[in-house]
Amino acid sequence: MFSYVFDTLRANPQLAIFLTLAIGYWVGAKRFGSFSLGAVTGTLLAGVIIGQIGIDISGQVKSIFFIMFLFAVGFGVGPQFVRGIATDGLPQALFAVVISVLCLIVVWIAAKVSGYGPGLSAGLLAGAQTISASIGLATDAINNSGMPPDQAKAQTDLIPVAYAITYLFGTIGTGWILAFLGPKLLGVDLREACARYEREVLKGGSKDAGHLSAWHARELRAYRVREGGIAVGKSAIAAEALAKGERLFIERLRRGGELVSPTPDTVLQAGDIVAISGRREALVELFEDADEVEDRGLLDIPVEALDVVLTNKALDGRELIELAKEPYTRGVYLNSIRRGSMAVNIPVLPGTKLNRGDILRVAGSTAHVEAFVKSTGFADRPQTVTNMVLVGLSIFFGGLFGALVLPVGGIPITLSTSGGALIAGIIVGWLRTIKPQIGNIPQPTLWFMNSVGLNVFIAIVGITSGPTFIAGLKEAGFGLFFWGLFATAVPMLIAPYIGKYIFKFDDAINLGCCGGARTSTASVAMVGEVAQSDVPMLGYTVPYAVSNTLLTLWGLVIVLLVM
Repeated sequence: MFSYVFDTLRANPQLAIFLTLAIGYWVGAKRFGSFSLGAVTGTLLAGVIIGQIGIDISGQVKSIFFIMFLFAVGFGVGPQFVRGIATDGLPQALFAVVISVLCLIVVWIAAKVSGYGPGLSAGLLAGAQTISASIGLATDAINNSGMPPDQAKAQTDLIPVAYAITYLFGTIGTGWILAFLGPKLLGVDLREACARYEREVLKGGSKDAGHLSAWHARELRAYRVREGGIAVGKSAIAAEALAKGERLFIERLRRGGELVSPTPDTVLQAGDIVAISGRREALVELFEDADEVEDRGLLDIPVEALDVVLTNKALDGRELIELAKEPYTRGVYLNSIRRGSMAVNIPVLPGTKLNRGDILRVAGSTAHVEAFVKSTGFADRPQTVTNMVLVGLSIFFGGLFGALVLPVGGIPITLSTSGGALIAGIIVGWLRTIKPQIGNIPQPTLWFMNSVGLNVFIAIVGITSGPTFIAGLKEAGFGLFFWGLFATAVPMLIAPYIGKYIFKFDDAINLGCCGGARTSTASVAMVGEVAQSDVPMLGYTVPYAVSNTLLTLWGLVIVLLVM
């Protein structure tokens, strides 16, 4: 039975890849307390185990999936990466550069002191800095270094060994240092710092907060305008302004039995029945003594909820309180704001500043929502078709650029086709926030390219290195785990001080910046849990975009440094 399965896997390596993915995703999703291995580590371990039977897989297969993965990474981080280096995100972008360089230096020191070759050094970087994407560029760098093929194979087989040993603390250690040790080192009460930031910077709880209070909920009720009431003779927009501190809107009215779609200038008359939308608590309080009417026909208003990608350059950097006063936001309710390639939720408060590329989840009547979309960006409605012309040509031209070779000191330096695809993804991802008509890649497709692209690559790495994994583990020794501790901990112990005293980041977002610079979403989520706030996420997206790019490229650089 087992011999048949093993022989079939050897003869049909594609089956081994899918088996590895299935086991890897299953194991990676298992939680041990608050910790899980994740799909990448689960897939690597599954591949190593399955690879013990000796399975040959063409290296071209993993190259195809890896280049697809890197393009997706670039496409996702493009808007925040460009924003970081070109606009007001520059301090956070520079911070990410500093921390990324610090991470590289620490790994290089560890490699030099311990005498590691390019394989173990690259694996140490990937695991300790939790940057799986660097494995591919490191592999390309070793294969293109002029090293004899058998030596290059031996070195690339050591990469997953070092990665597997150091990744565990790389993930857990980063989260623990930033979420629990970081506030103590800085002498900061993180919860109070975030509450203060919400009050003072984001204007939560201020007199202006009421203007946004109804952005989070929506209810529609009908009331009759009384004879002699304060709304009689007033325009719709003037009547709405009577509800000071609240965003209430007259969506429709019935006059003389006829349904009327009011404009802001429509004058209300006694006897009109008006359909008003707003926060439920506000409607109950403000219209406690009013004549509520059950009018299903009046209240049967088409509504829509959708994601809107902000592309209007004039709105970049503006606060929500300013946006709420624009005519086209009338009747529109904001449920959430997601930012960056990881789509992290950021606080919806009056002082929250918008960035181009932000995804606003809005709801309201169809007419109001369409007017909002027209003035702010484009509707990111669910789509099933991917513009493969865009994807194919972007990867092609990016690969041509990346394949250029620059000899330095007799060593061929190249970004590789994979690095070129990453750069192409950044450019295209940024361009789409300016000109959305250039093409679409639906989120499910982007997830597939990102997650499955990387994990097929990792699966093949694990399978092909499986037969030599145990020998590599013996060669690396237990000391590699401690060098992993060193390479993970040192940058994250120094980073909070750099953020606080050199870059002068607010305590509320400083640790979020540190987590972004380590590209560790899990650690920033832990910081948010400790702070009981989404405020730390405001410091996460720009550093993440910059560091995700640099740390990936460091896979190439670390190989060159230790050759």
